[in-house]
Amino acid sequence: MSAQVPEFVVIGHACQDILPGGGRALGGSVSYAAMTAHRLGYRVGIVTSTGPELDAARAFPYAQVIDHPAAATTVFENIYAAGQRTQFLHQRAEVLTCEQVPPAWRRAPLIYIGAIAQEIDLSVFHCFANGVLIGVMPQGFFRQWDGQGRVSFTDWQPTPEVLRRINVLVISEADVIDPEQRAREWGHYTESTIVTHAERGATVYQADGQCHYPTRPAREVDPTGAGDIFAAAFLIRLAESGDPCQAAPFANAVASFSVEGRGVESIPWREQVEAYLEGEGRFLLTLQ
Repeated sequence: MSAQVPEFVVIGHACQDILPGGGRALGGSVSYAAMTAHRLGYRVGIVTSTGPELDAARAFPYAQVIDHPAAATTVFENIYAAGQRTQFLHQRAEVLTCEQVPPAWRRAPLIYIGAIAQEIDLSVFHCFANGVLIGVMPQGFFRQWDGQGRVSFTDWQPTPEVLRRINVLVISEADVIDPEQRAREWGHYTESTIVTHAERGATVYQADGQCHYPTRPAREVDPTGAGDIFAAAFLIRLAESGDPCQAAPFANAVASFSVEGRGVESIPWREQVEAYLEGEGRFLLTLQ
């Protein structure tokens, strides 16, 4: 693996998801955001924490990996009944701090913070050089768990100091109560706050107003990771174009292709996305 400084650094726990039929699959925001950046043409770096059950360097052969050793890898289990999901956190790796981020990586152009289990220390938000674009998918900050590991919602109230460090904050309407109100409030501090609405697209909130962007119709097979895929693609296209009006349709298209398969292998390559937006999806670039 090249020793060059990564262009896209992802911070958070790589985890193992217990599958309904038995066995485990690689999961976590890290997995989906990192593969998205890779397939969009970026050098990827990962800062994570795993235990002996997971070889992070082998799991992410396309990336440079800094793996903080832990006694155990983060493990989630999702149980579905009558259309409702019950989630369990069986074990968790170590909290990640600024100290685990190599000094050279703190100047990487793009930083993605993907929390899944309260594993990101607040020092991480203040770790990076001025001018670095920071994207955050905060679903893990909205999770708490009891003694049996059963996960439930908990409120997250980031301080203005934390929010001012965030350039792109993506929240799903499925993760929080009244996401639109939070987006309007947090939008006073962040550059762009986005609420994702699954197949209904995404709404971008900025200081001068809000715009809704529809998505490409998709044949959904598995929506797991779509929020992280959207957020990573939005951050990348925003950095390239400087324009959220281009970033949102691009990210919607990337995420829509990803749900048509299972796991990270369904994430599209850049050529597929650009061909769609230049062809039948070009109208999405003009709708707001």
